[in-house]
Order: sequence, then C-alpha cells, then structure tokens
Amino acid sequence: MKSILKRLAVGAVILGAAASVAISARAEDISIIAVTHGQASDPFWSIVKNGMMQAGKDSNVKVDYRAPETFDMVAMGQLIEAAANQKPAGIVISDPDPDALGPAIEKAVAAGIPVISMNSGISAAEKLGIKLHVGQDEGPAGIKVGEKLKSLGLKHVLCVNQEVGNAALDQRCAGTEKGFEGGKVTVLPTTADPAEIKAKIQAALTSDPSIDVVLGLSAPLVGEPAVAVVEKMGVGDKVKVASYDLSAGFLKAVADGKALFAVDQQPYLQGYLPVTFLALYARYGTIPAGNVPSGPSFVEKDTAASVIEKSSQGIR
Repeated sequence: MKSILKRLAVGAVILGAAASVAISARAEDISIIAVTHGQASDPFWSIVKNGMMQAGKDSNVKVDYRAPETFDMVAMGQLIEAAANQKPAGIVISDPDPDALGPAIEKAVAAGIPVISMNSGISAAEKLGIKLHVGQDEGPAGIKVGEKLKSLGLKHVLCVNQEVGNAALDQRCAGTEKGFEGGKVTVLPTTADPAEIKAKIQAALTSDPSIDVVLGLSAPLVGEPAVAVVEKMGVGDKVKVASYDLSAGFLKAVADGKALFAVDQQPYLQGYLPVTFLALYARYGTIPAGNVPSGPSFVEKDTAASVIEKSSQGIR
C-alpha cells in the first residue's frame, strides 16, 4: 500500500512540474506587437518604447516595437496588416490618421486580435472596435493650454507643427485657438528637421512682431530650438516659449526661466499600460472598461528641476 501511495505522490509531483512548465511556456509565448508612427530614435517615442519594453519584462511577455522610417501612413498600414497576419496576443497602435489606418485596424479587429490605441486616435477608437485608448485627449488639452497662455496676458501664439498630417497635432493647435479666446493663433507648418524649424521660427518672428509666444508641439523637436532662436534674436523679454511634451533640455529651460511651461502627457505610461493591459487580457480576460487619460499636466519653473532626472533616464 505504501508503495502505491509513494508512486502516486511521485506522479503528482511530476504532473505538477509539467503543468508549471506548461504555464511558464504559455506565459513566455504571449507576443504583443506595437505599431506606431514614431521612430524609436525620436526622443519622445524612445520613452514610449522604454515603457513598452519594461511592461514586457514585468508581465513576462514578448514585445516587438515597429514603426515606419518616416511619417508614412501607407507604410504604417502595411505594418499593422503584417502584425495581424502574425496572430499576436494583442496589437498596440497609435492612430494619427484614422481614415488612412482604419481599414488595417478593422482587419486586425475582425481577425479577433485585441487592439489598444495610444497617443493618437482617441476619437476613432470605439468606431474601429479598439478595446480602449491610453493617452491625452488633444482637443481639451489644447483648450487648457490656450486658457493658460491667455491668463498670462499673451496675445499672439505661433503654433509650430512639425508633423503635418498628424490629426493629434492639428487638434493641439485648434484646441489652443479655442482656449485662447480673444487672442490670435497662427499655425506654422514645418518638417521635423531642426535647421528648418529654427529658420522658419526666426523668419516668422522677424516678419510679424506681434507674435509674443512660440508654442511647440514637441519639446525636443520644437521647444528646444525655439528657445535657441529666441535667445539668438535677443527677444526673450518679449517672446515667450512653451511646449507640449518633455525633454531634459526643455525642462532645464523651464527651470532657468527661459521657457514658460511644458505639457506632460506621460509617454512612458502610454507605452507601459497598453502592453500590461493586453498581457492581462491574454491571461485572464480582464481589461479596463474605458479609455485611460495620461495627461495633460503642466510642468512649470517650480517643478521642472525635479522632473529632469527622470527625463534624462528616458522615463518622463
């Protein structure tokens, strides 16, 4: 009898170990693909990627980050379709152009793949069958920025858009104009080329002396160059600078009083949370019931210094 019990006990241990290995293998086999419009070399998107990769480690899932080499919606749509064909446990996307990317996203959803959008595309998420959106609602965020600039007594905003065609950036300038009631907002389209951005800002300030604030839609790409142009032209007492998003260089300018404020939408969270949510959904079928706002919040002179260290670490 003892011999039989012993054999059963050994068998149970073996079966338990086998089940444990199987569960572990399943966990490691969970694959999540991210397709965004932002290259990982872009300082903002490197923070998003950092958040995704850390979430992958914390949740024990594989994360594959992909993006087109430039702001190219055709190429991005192809990347989304290629990701769907691989049948991952989930896809994370940014959606700067719902009209262009919608068909590819709908194909992924129709294939039964859970999709979460982040950063851009909140307004189209429900229509496209996306589970939820993690990010900043850019229209209301722009209104808050406009109201803040107005409260500071400013009259004419130069809103510099370095990524023409990105609906989220259009919404930022439009929201700013709405909140900047009674004032003037001029949109300056550029590319992401720093030399072009500097040249165009300087030309705008030279040709229109009524501009009293330059608003960047990216701290590293526009905010920092704008501060440099204003310093170079010696007009810092008249022309102020503010920007969406964070960078260590722009935060230092805020801390030093060379810029008014930065608008934080927390890109690390925008990367971390979708991966975590999809991992939980793959394992347990649990997911938040609605969108998750990650911004906006204002970083000003009294708080900028405390954020610089985290920014230099690629977290904020």
